[in-house]
Parts: sequence; structure tokens; C-alpha cells
Amino acid sequence: MAAEKTKVLVIGATGRLGRHLVTASLSAGHPTFALVREHAFTDPHKSLLLRSFSDAGVTLIKGSLNDSQSLHEAIKLVDVVICSIPGIQCLHQQLLIQAIKEAGCIKRFIPSEFGCDVDKSQILGMDHGFYKQKAEVRRLIEKEGIPHTYICCNLFMGYLLPSLVQPGLTKPPRDTMKIFGDGNVKAVFVKELDVATFTINTIDDPKTLNKVLYLRPPGNVVSFNELAEIWEAKIQKKLEKIYIQEEQLLRLIEETPFPGKWELIFIYSAFIKGDHTYFSIEESSGLEGTQLYPDVKYTTVTEFLDSRLSEL
Repeated sequence: MAAEKTKVLVIGATGRLGRHLVTASLSAGHPTFALVREHAFTDPHKSLLLRSFSDAGVTLIKGSLNDSQSLHEAIKLVDVVICSIPGIQCLHQQLLIQAIKEAGCIKRFIPSEFGCDVDKSQILGMDHGFYKQKAEVRRLIEKEGIPHTYICCNLFMGYLLPSLVQPGLTKPPRDTMKIFGDGNVKAVFVKELDVATFTINTIDDPKTLNKVLYLRPPGNVVSFNELAEIWEAKIQKKLEKIYIQEEQLLRLIEETPFPGKWELIFIYSAFIKGDHTYFSIEESSGLEGTQLYPDVKYTTVTEFLDSRLSEL
């Protein structure tokens, strides 16, 4: 008799990553549940998405991270909990962690991380507590002894790459390109659906238990200079490059109001400080996803930028 498939609860299922986590879970054959706030059922866009989830076999549960009763009821139905709420809301997971601890039935908790490794970040103090709060969540999970996996995918392709990392633009440049730093520091981009696929691969894998899964896919670890070269080859044109050094970028960050400041902070972290790639992955605490799951097909930076050509 085939073993019963792991049951998965996705929190934040209508978000940028959450919808892909639901899709990846279903594709892998897992009974899939989604904790959904009540107002989402009347939101014009989210309600359509939720209807498609339901039609595909997802069990929708009304509730929220602020409602202890709904959390307990949802957790008792599943084996694995994946939270994909926005990073700025990460401390909202505290009640969820308490509920998981009290339930005692969860085999794996994947908290809302999905960025650079918060314990490796070199920009603490200029990120307005963004990474500090994520680190607080990690420490709480570890203190409570909850089985977990942290997913560090660095940057989503859908966030900065559509403009070729040009703040304020929505499309890649055709004439002039800003390059932050010396252009040689490498950052990492991973498509949201691919992040979800790698994440779902970890949930039954004992090798990833209580470890960090890093995503550094070959073809997706690129510097600013390499991004420029890739794009120039595609448009068959040389771009004028304006290099913006660290001191100038720090002034821009200081002068720029929210929310535009965040793009600049993430650029500083990735392309100046090298927060995605400055360290080697230690096998005692982490694993690289494409090495662990070589059969997972993913979109490369070059392939993603092919799609941008048709939009010019």
C-alpha cells in the first residue's frame, strides 16, 4: 500500500509566493489546505484565485494569524505548515508558532523567510529591523524545538529583474543603465514558482530537517556587469553605463522616502555587500537546492529576460 501523502497547510496563499506554493503542493500530489482571511473571499481578484484553488481540490479554511482558534483547527488537519506572508509582517507568526508547539503534530514548519539568510545579513541597522525581526522568529522556532526548514532564495525574479535592477523603471533600459558598485558582486534571482517547487521538495526530506535550504541556481547567480552583457546581447546594442558607488548609493538610501527606499536597500545588500554569495554554504547547517534536487527544472535569468524582449 502506498504511503499516505503529507498534508500541507499554506498561509498567505493568495500572495506573490503563496499561490505558487499551493500550485506546487498540488502538483506533487499533497492534500493541500489554505488558511484564508475572511475578507479575501469578497475581494474581486482574490476570490477568483480562491475559487480556482477550490476547484483544483484545495481545502479553504477561514481564519487568520491573529485568531488562535482557527490556527489550532487548521494545524490539526495537516502535517506541514508553510507560511509565506510578507516579510514586514513576519512577527505575526508568533501566535502560529505557539499553536504549532501546542498541537505537537507538525512534522515540518517552513516560516516566512524566502530572502537572503537573515543570520548572514551585513546590513543590520539600516534595514529598519526587517532582518532582526526574521531572526527573532528563527530563535523562537528553535527555542520551542519546532522541526523546521528555512528557505533562502535571495531575490524573486518578479521583484527587481523586470527592470534589470533599475529603480523606478518597469522595463529594462534601452540606452542607459545604472550599475551599483563596481558591477562585479554577484546576486541571486529565482522565479517564484521555482522557489515554491524547491520548497515543496524539502517537506519530506530528512536531509533538510532543521537546516537552511539555499538557492543558488547556475545561470541565476549574476553580477550587474553580467546582467548588462546579457541584455546587450539580446537587444544587440551597447548601453551607456553609469556606475554608482557605495557612498552615493548610501546617500540615495538616506534621501529616498518609503517605500522606494526598500529597492535601494536590497540592491545595497545584494550588489554592494554581497549578502547572497559572500559566504560558503556549510553542510552542517545548510544545503544548496539545485545540488540536492538536480531534477527540478528552473527558469534562468537569460530565459526570464527573453520574456522581457516581447514587452519592449
